[in-house]
Amino acid sequence: MSTDTHTSGRPRAGAGPGRARTITLVVVLIAELMNALDGSIVYTALPSIQADTGASSAALQWIPAAYTLTFALALITGGRLGDLCGRKRIFLVGTGVFTLASLLCGVATGPELLIAARAVQGAAAAAMVPQVLATIHVTFDGESRAKAFGLYGMIMSLGGVLGPVLGAALTSADLFGLDWRPIFLINLPIGLATVLLGLRFLPESRDRQARRLDPLGMVLSSAGLLLIAYPLTVGGERHWPAWSLAMAAAGVLVLAVFVAQQRAKTAKDGSALVALSLFQGKAFTGGLAAQLVFGLVSGVFLLTWTLFMQEGLGFSPAEFAPGSIAVSIGGMAGAMLASKVTARQARRVPQAGAVLVAVTLVGYHLLITAQGTALPFAAAVAPMILFGAGFGLIGAGLAGLTLGQVGHEDAGSASGLFNTAMQLGTALGIALASVVFFTHAPAGSHGATVTGAFAGTVWYVTGALAVMWGLMFLLPRRARG
Repeated sequence: MSTDTHTSGRPRAGAGPGRARTITLVVVLIAELMNALDGSIVYTALPSIQADTGASSAALQWIPAAYTLTFALALITGGRLGDLCGRKRIFLVGTGVFTLASLLCGVATGPELLIAARAVQGAAAAAMVPQVLATIHVTFDGESRAKAFGLYGMIMSLGGVLGPVLGAALTSADLFGLDWRPIFLINLPIGLATVLLGLRFLPESRDRQARRLDPLGMVLSSAGLLLIAYPLTVGGERHWPAWSLAMAAAGVLVLAVFVAQQRAKTAKDGSALVALSLFQGKAFTGGLAAQLVFGLVSGVFLLTWTLFMQEGLGFSPAEFAPGSIAVSIGGMAGAMLASKVTARQARRVPQAGAVLVAVTLVGYHLLITAQGTALPFAAAVAPMILFGAGFGLIGAGLAGLTLGQVGHEDAGSASGLFNTAMQLGTALGIALASVVFFTHAPAGSHGATVTGAFAGTVWYVTGALAVMWGLMFLLPRRARG
């Protein structure tokens, strides 16, 4: 019998008024879009931020890294807080703090305040984002849940790819003479509307059997993730010094201690930070592993493809924008298709996405090898529609099938773990780019050197897709109703 409850008086899973459920979905997806955009929107504005604030090269690197690190570190705790304190409550607090931190980013006059505000943004997003998936999980069921997860995948694809494009557009427009600041200030009306609509329409839900927070578990999980994520974030650009490798190894040991502590805590009073029973099901474990590899593929490919288009083929950021839009269009199409067929086709959907991406990349490799730096713009961009479609099928299918097997009482914890896997995978992918790409095309390389390095990277990405495809056999043959 489920221990999850809705405390707002609204009917649960599938019984609520259609309009209220639709608005609930819109509210949480807008919050996810803000997070997806803010994770990447800052990159194209970095030169303007450096010129305006006088930020050093090291400070410039920490403007995106501060967000990514705090987000990854706090996701597990954020998910569990929703289970304990109420998902609506934690969602609204997280969204409110995220909006205020966006204001601080927009008014920052120096890099120190901007980096601090970005760290607060990331921590707030870690409270907000797990409640998105958890709220979808407990509000919808059956085929309607598959469609909702499909839309979630579409928003993730759209936000992650459109972030750099929107960042370039807002910075170039110099709205009201604010230069780069609108990339953060745009969150103010969106965040305020999300909070107001959330107060009215979001159903409250929590785990009735959850007892208390696990402070030691929070410290151990955050410390372990930090020890792994920090060297992955900065190690590559510093040529992997010994301390970075030692720190990552220490992080693995701390996470091992964390797992042992969670087992002891579960046996003692059942108030562990992570519900270890989640890992007893092969669907959740396999989905989490596949999500980690998915993040890795995203991190290594999208970074190296951006450099290939601009430094290898010589397209300007403005010319590069249609390529990002092509990925977004494909991603939306793939996610929409996944939302319609996942309930019937189950694991075949993300597996088909992995195959589509792999086949597209093999064809892309052949094009690059044949054309080199003479590859026409249309030929460089057109395959990205298929690439995006495959990503949409993977993202939407994985979310629905992995979390669809989880009981409502653990929805927040499972969502936090699922998002953490994506963040760590992305950081690992960016770190691996130092090995598979930058070894062959050091910083400052152009033309044929970059093009050749990217062509070689495609094979590593294809191999990772094959691993992910195999892991998906652990997902269910049929979606849970």
